[in-house]
Amino acid sequence: MISRTHIKSRMVNKTNTLVKDTITTALKTKSKTWHTVAQRLSAATRKHGSVNLSRIEKITTTGDTLVILGKVLGGGDVTKKVRLCALSFSGSALDKLKKTKSETVSVLEEIAKNPKANGVKVL
Repeated sequence: MISRTHIKSRMVNKTNTLVKDTITTALKTKSKTWHTVAQRLSAATRKHGSVNLSRIEKITTTGDTLVILGKVLGGGDVTKKVRLCALSFSGSALDKLKKTKSETVSVLEEIAKNPKANGVKVL
């Protein structure tokens, strides 16, 4: 695990204010889960992954909260009602998630709402 100081030094190179704010908020919490999120977000942007809805369908159950450190893409379908937290969502993914009444929020909003990271899975 990387120290808070090292993560803060990596933030100097970040230009996306949403990512900077997310890292700062995650470091303010005492949760190891959010510390890991801050660590992964402070890494190079090319390491942030994109995830299709078909993969989300395979790894979640109804009612799960899933944090995705990248973009959610619209490949496949989701039949379960889940709560997804990601850096961004494609338009087709948002349309498909609205049909299942799934909730979509930014990672920053989830950290503010759930500082202890109860019931959160990080992908």
